[in-house]
Amino acid sequence: MNQKLIKNGFILAGLMNFSVLLFSRGFTNVAINEADPVVMSNFGLVMIIMWGLAYISASTISTSLKWVAGAFALEKLIYVVVWVKWLLGNSLGAVYSVDMFAGIFYSI
Repeated sequence: MNQKLIKNGFILAGLMNFSVLLFSRGFTNVAINEADPVVMSNFGLVMIIMWGLAYISASTISTSLKWVAGAFALEKLIYVVVWVKWLLGNSLGAVYSVDMFAGIFYSI
């Protein structure tokens, strides 16, 4: 696979994690915390940013990325499973009615 594509993919993934700052309005949007107080507490949101830093850091590595990429894929899979479980037990409409940014956050 093209090394530049891999590098840009890691950077994009990292920047997407930093979007938490926008949707949480710098950790002041309590609607995100209240919708899922365990995973999306402010601590959880900070950890998402830390994963973003890890993705961006990985973009500087030029060899032997398959284990790092595998760890990142597993981390994302866990978040997807938790998100789907959350969607099955909660209402996006209720989150949108409290805060549009929180609704968009949970939609993505």
